[in-house]
Amino acid sequence: MSLSVKPKRHRYPADIISHCIWSYHRFNDSYRDVAERLAYRGILISHETIRNWCNKFGSKFTEVIKKRERKPTDKWHMDEMNIKVNGIKYVLWRAVDSEGQELDIFLQKRKNKKAAIRFLTRLLGSYPAPRVIVTDKLKSYFGPIKYMMPGADHRSHKRLNNRAENSH
Repeated sequence: MSLSVKPKRHRYPADIISHCIWSYHRFNDSYRDVAERLAYRGILISHETIRNWCNKFGSKFTEVIKKRERKPTDKWHMDEMNIKVNGIKYVLWRAVDSEGQELDIFLQKRKNKKAAIRFLTRLLGSYPAPRVIVTDKLKSYFGPIKYMMPGADHRSHKRLNNRAENSH
């Protein structure tokens, strides 16, 4: 993948710049990770330079990467789990498709209907409505799923949701 616009007044060629931006956005690396990976290959670049490149050219790359990303299946598995971050209890909401691809994660303080609505709104903003939704027995899912996705088949069973449970 290369830049569609030739970067002018840059010390490094477009191929190196595009590789840095691509690896930062594709693998969710830090700027320092990208700089370290290039230093291993003998290319010394500051992490600040990579940050500037990502700010300048990154929007073009995120569009291309999202277009090439695998499309999720129409069967979603949703689950939530309690975690502690710095001693404070949070609820981690997760959604995966039937092949195990993570659709979204969302960290909230509560495990109620309002939190479920926020999570589903966020999911439906990124992906089309699924055909089937599999959840555990949490009652907070029932109303929002019925209201927001009336055409979806909602399956709620203790053992059906292993796809989401395994991805923790």
